[in-house]
Amino acid sequence: MASVGNDIDRSDIEAVLAGDEDAYGRIVRRYENDIARQMWQFSRERDVLDELVSDVFVSAYTGLAGYRGDAPFAHWLRRIATRVGYARWKQEARERDRRETLVERKHELPTITEDASPSEAAEYLHVLFEKLSTDDRLVLTLQYFEDCDTEEIARRTGWNRNVTKVRAFRARRRLKKMLEEAGFGRNEHERSAAEA
Repeated sequence: MASVGNDIDRSDIEAVLAGDEDAYGRIVRRYENDIARQMWQFSRERDVLDELVSDVFVSAYTGLAGYRGDAPFAHWLRRIATRVGYARWKQEARERDRRETLVERKHELPTITEDASPSEAAEYLHVLFEKLSTDDRLVLTLQYFEDCDTEEIARRTGWNRNVTKVRAFRARRRLKKMLEEAGFGRNEHERSAAEA
């Protein structure tokens, strides 16, 4: 997040609460790029990304009176962003489940070779993430793309630390299984036997 002194944030927050709409515009401009980078982990579609960023700032605005200032404003905003992204994934999962069964989704993985470019591999990983449950996606995204430790993940999600550790372990195991089913992580002999 942008390294901005808490005094500037506090001053703008007080102004917003006093009715100064321009002050909230300053807050949005200060943090919108950072929030957009975070929300990129939740959607690669530009329209959806813009909507998510907007939702984060709307949620922050409506909850601004509840900001106690115990932690930097940027941290508070990141927690809101995590919850907004997670809610979006849950909504998408419900919609996807209405359209297709779990068995059908399992066999829809695209093909990719081990010599794929980094961008092709990243897109493939993004497709795999969409096949995971929302809890699995969230914990892995926070851990590996946002570089959060289990304590920070627990703080952002509201889960306790032990639950976070267990979810991270199980999510990694499920992702590994999906990769193995797609032929990654096996030696040449195992791949040939699986294809036969």
